[in-house]
Amino acid sequence: MTDSFFFTAPGGREHNEDAVGQREIPGGTLFLLADGLGGHHRGAEASAQVIASMQEAAPPQDGEDLEQWLICAITQANDVLLQLQADSGSNMRSTLVALALTEDKAVWGHVGDSRLYCIRGGRLISFTNDHSVAYTKYKCGEITRAQIGEDEDQSSLLRSLGNPTRNQPDLASLGGPPQPGDGFLLCSDGVWEYLYDGEILADFCKSAFAEDWARRLLLRVMGRIQPGNDNLSLITIMVS
Repeated sequence: MTDSFFFTAPGGREHNEDAVGQREIPGGTLFLLADGLGGHHRGAEASAQVIASMQEAAPPQDGEDLEQWLICAITQANDVLLQLQADSGSNMRSTLVALALTEDKAVWGHVGDSRLYCIRGGRLISFTNDHSVAYTKYKCGEITRAQIGEDEDQSSLLRSLGNPTRNQPDLASLGGPPQPGDGFLLCSDGVWEYLYDGEILADFCKSAFAEDWARRLLLRVMGRIQPGNDNLSLITIMVS
């Protein structure tokens, strides 16, 4: 069984260009979070279209590889944005992080800098790698991981949905079935840039329910955000 909590808010911006959602898939749930780019309401349209496309994709068939299905669904969402760009003359784009959680598997994919964190056995065992210039600086040793959110290139994305050529998702999995006590956090950059990895883990360990975990994280974020801060979105999931 899973307990989940969803939150999205405009933060210090006039419009919320983030979107969250979910859908049933055979044996489990697909959790979705997107952060739109483009301005003039186009970012909000982009993230909403990405979520809708993922929700409307044909479900995995019996025996179909879940990783391959997730790649196909994300590719379809990218095609939707490319067609909208062609129809509107806009440059709307979006990030995406998606978690397919079933009784047998936990598989996730992402494009851009919206993140997934995975907790097991009281340890943070996995997280996504941002497709951004700032994250590349971190991997090259120019800045620390904690400095990514403060770096001048933090918003410079190397991949996004709606990018004609650089839109490929990265996929990862637990390598086995979810276990009681596992936790997953999906969040936009407006959330993770104000949190340290250790705080994410500590708040998870203190929480009995997904909503408790989310509220602890949001209290930290709210105490640190600056005027005009980015949109805030997260999904917390706890396996029991």
